[in-house]
Amino acid sequence: MEAHLSSDNDMQQEVSDEDDFIAEEVEGDSANQLIEKQILLQPTKGMLFDNEDDAISFYKNYAKKIGFCVTKRGCKKNEDGKVRYFTLACSRQGKAQYTSKDTFKPNPSTRMQCPAKVNFYLQGDEFCISSVTLDHNHAVSPNKARFLRCHKKLDVHAKRRLELNDQAGIRINKSFGSLVMQAGGYENLEFGEKECRNYLQDVRKLKLGAGDAYAINQYFLRMQSKNSNFFYVMDVGLDCTLRNGLWVDARSRATYESFSDVVTFDTTYLTNKYHMPFASFVGVNHHRESVLLGCGLLSNKDTDTFVWLFKAWLSCMLNKASNAIITDQCKAMQNAIEVVFPDAWHRWCLWHIMKKVPEKLGGYTKYDDIRITLSNVVYDSLSKDDFNKGWINMIDGFGLHDNEWLGGLYDDRHLWAPAYVKDTFWDVMSSTQRSESVNAFFDGYEVIPCITHYEFEKQFQAMYTNVKFKEFQDELRGKIYCYPNCLEKEGSNCTFKVREDRKVGEKMVVSEFIVLFNKEEGDMRHILSTLPLVGTTEVPPKYILQRWRKDFKRKHTFIKCSYDDQLDTLVMKRYDNLCKHFSEVAENGSGSNTLYNLVIHGLNELKIKIYAHQDS
Repeated sequence: MEAHLSSDNDMQQEVSDEDDFIAEEVEGDSANQLIEKQILLQPTKGMLFDNEDDAISFYKNYAKKIGFCVTKRGCKKNEDGKVRYFTLACSRQGKAQYTSKDTFKPNPSTRMQCPAKVNFYLQGDEFCISSVTLDHNHAVSPNKARFLRCHKKLDVHAKRRLELNDQAGIRINKSFGSLVMQAGGYENLEFGEKECRNYLQDVRKLKLGAGDAYAINQYFLRMQSKNSNFFYVMDVGLDCTLRNGLWVDARSRATYESFSDVVTFDTTYLTNKYHMPFASFVGVNHHRESVLLGCGLLSNKDTDTFVWLFKAWLSCMLNKASNAIITDQCKAMQNAIEVVFPDAWHRWCLWHIMKKVPEKLGGYTKYDDIRITLSNVVYDSLSKDDFNKGWINMIDGFGLHDNEWLGGLYDDRHLWAPAYVKDTFWDVMSSTQRSESVNAFFDGYEVIPCITHYEFEKQFQAMYTNVKFKEFQDELRGKIYCYPNCLEKEGSNCTFKVREDRKVGEKMVVSEFIVLFNKEEGDMRHILSTLPLVGTTEVPPKYILQRWRKDFKRKHTFIKCSYDDQLDTLVMKRYDNLCKHFSEVAENGSGSNTLYNLVIHGLNELKIKIYAHQDS
């Protein structure tokens, strides 16, 4: 690492403060001897670094010498993904957030709004320090810096020693004790026993126990024997480690044929005892229920792993790619989707984004007003222009120009903002958090009454599932706020201007929309408001989507779900058969005392014979 100073005089500073950072510069003389020159440096405005890693390493070493922990607070990237700006700060920066409901027992927090930080920006091919704040509002301790999280690290020697000892069956506490003895004391180690345990857990996470890989393979074979369309693929290394796995049952494969338009991919559901992330492919059926389209176990969350999983899943689905994919904010997923699904629309999960609002904006004094304004901008903007204007007004009004999280969201607004993604068929996944199983159960038995006398409402009542029909009725109720006016008519094609009264927050606003009737352009409530004006009593068939119809037979409904009965063994079958016969004997034997005594006498004789047979 080389730190280039903006002034040569800075390189000639004398040793004056024991808390200054010591950088070692190695030079060679005529005898090829190495002489270490200790130059005391601290972060200075204008200091240059060859790359991001050098800048981070420099500030971390400085922090360790002073006695505080470092965290990365913000980062901005160019369109090509290259970092152009980032901030390193004291880990005690930020406002403490207490989530405990018991005011007498608040959750502990280390944050105390420490101002110490350093800002770096890309200057050509190097990173330059643009501003520095060195003062802390809390005590620092150089002697205890090794206990801080960011300064704890395992070197290669320690890692190798732990791995070999673990393979030999030596306990972790013994292995750590040997490292302490070798280092000459605890104070000479940059890690503790907890770090050793965490490292070994990560190493072990892909190493299945004795018979585990075999058991998984046997399970998949057993499921495939029940239905030949059960699909699975395992990525197992030469050292008997399970890197990745994917399985999809026959019903899920058939379901995908009907509901392949939008798929959500999630890796945050659970992690098993091997710390392997569980991945799920989920779609939405015509009842708005979540339907499982595949499962996977992953060794990592990098681009290569996601590429392997997506390719395996696409092969399972006969290379029929989904039209649109929803994921959380993950760069590795985004890269893999561009490789495997280049023609698919990609969107970030809006629910996950809005869930981060309290964490990212909770420190502002006007947080409640910011939250309400942000919600209105996100959910009530009907066009891109409305969204951009609302966003800029929010940033200016609350002075949020320095909030890097909001800045990053705005840069990637085409991946999540409803105003930008509404042109794609996203409404399938708009309420995947809800459970609609009860409504689906009563479909066909419960008839939701019409709320108007229009024939087109009866048309949707007969064709759509109850869940979707309720949504149609919501659009029909919205019709009363729409006022259409015919602008132009050419044959069966009509152009309308529709004025709609909308409620945004606590305010009523008036919006105007252009509806091209008979050309599939316009929102449902706007189109419904024009139907009486054109003398149409039924909605054109092209507006009735097949995926929401309840009278359409789908292939997956004829396929039985695949379940693996772990108790379906010969022993359990014999046990169930005996219980069935004993139940009949007990029922008949309880009719009188004579029969009861007869049964008890026979059971006692039977027990004697069984015990004698077992002893022999």
